[in-house]
Amino acid sequence: MKVSIVIEQDEYGYYAYAPELPGCHSQGSNFEEADSNIREAIDLYLETLDPAEISNFTSKNIYTSSYEYVGA
Repeated sequence: MKVSIVIEQDEYGYYAYAPELPGCHSQGSNFEEADSNIREAIDLYLETLDPAEISNFTSKNIYTSSYEYVGA
């Protein structure tokens, strides 16, 4: 089963969240720390669910892309 992870950088460090799992988010001072922290948060989140709930949350397909606006 797969869970998507989004990591965004801001002026305070890195913010990470799992779009399929409402309220599942974390942070870190660098990318690696944020990645490690969100993976731990996902494990803990999924441990609180029953198997049917896990299947519902992890059966979604989320695709990400990026777009760079170059201006006019």
